[in-house]
Amino acid sequence: MKTKLLFAAIICLSCTGAFAQKIQVGAKGGATMNKLTGQTFKDQFTYGYHLGGFVSVGLGKKFAIQPEVMFNQVNVDTSNKFSDIYHFNKLNSVQLKYLTIPLLLNYNAVGKLITLQAGPQFGVLMNKSKTLVQNGKDAFKNGDFSMIGGVQLNISHFKIYGRYLVGLNNLNDIDNQDKWKSQSIQLGVGLTL
Repeated sequence: MKTKLLFAAIICLSCTGAFAQKIQVGAKGGATMNKLTGQTFKDQFTYGYHLGGFVSVGLGKKFAIQPEVMFNQVNVDTSNKFSDIYHFNKLNSVQLKYLTIPLLLNYNAVGKLITLQAGPQFGVLMNKSKTLVQNGKDAFKNGDFSMIGGVQLNISHFKIYGRYLVGLNNLNDIDNQDKWKSQSIQLGVGLTL
C-alpha cells in the first residue's frame, strides 16, 4: 500500500512539474477608467485606480493561469435623472471600493514578449459611498461578475498591460426601473519578484 501511494505521489509531482513549468509571483497597479451604463449615469468614463498581486502558473510554453487579487476604486458620475428617479438629494457622484479576483488564462502570442489575457472576474463591494449609504442603504448589490480581455507586454521582470472589462450582472438593487452595468478600462504596470 505504501509503495502504491509513493508511486502515485511521484506521478503527481512529475505531472505537476510538466504542466507547471514556471511560477511567477508579483504586484501590479495602475489607472482604471470606469463607467456605469444606465439612464441615471453620465455616459462617460471616470477615473479610479487598482492595486494588487498575482500568481502566474505556466501550463506549457504557450499557456498560463493567472489568478489575481486586486483592490479597485470605482468613481461614477450620476446624471440629473438619478436624483429625479430615485429621489436622492443632489447625488452627483458615487465612489465604490471593490475587492476583485480575476482568473485569467494567458496565451503567449509572440514568444514571451506579448501575452493575450481573457477570463472572468469576481468582485465584492467592500465599502459604499457615505452619501449613497445615507440616501439609499442598499443601492448596490454586494457583488459584480465581469469578463476581461486584454494584452500584456513582458519586459524582463516588468509587465505593462491594458484590459477591457464588461460587467455581466445588473448592479441596481433599488428597483428594476434602470439596469446598471459596469465597464472598465485598466492600464497599469506589474513587477514579478
